[in-house]
Amino acid sequence: MNMTIKSVHFDADDLTKELIETRTEKLEFAADKIEDLDFTLTKEKDHSYLVEAKIHFRWGQHDIVKNGGYELPKAINELIDKVDQKVRKEVDKIQDHKN
Repeated sequence: MNMTIKSVHFDADDLTKELIETRTEKLEFAADKIEDLDFTLTKEKDHSYLVEAKIHFRWGQHDIVKNGGYELPKAINELIDKVDQKVRKEVDKIQDHKN
């Protein structure tokens, strides 16, 4: 699983990147099923944050999950929870389809 973190309109510090990396460890169960996981962190004009994750699965499916908020760590945590739900749902669909 290739993971990239990009920040727009600000420089993400090491703590933010570390938070994303440690929280995505819960996705290890699907590491062989995810090709790319791209995070984009954007600081808006009203000082809120938009966090977005693009998930590319090895069977060609891709999904985009978004979240926002005024507190970046909280927005990241909520986003990764949504990503986890999306990945579990997609993996379950593929496994059900094979059976």
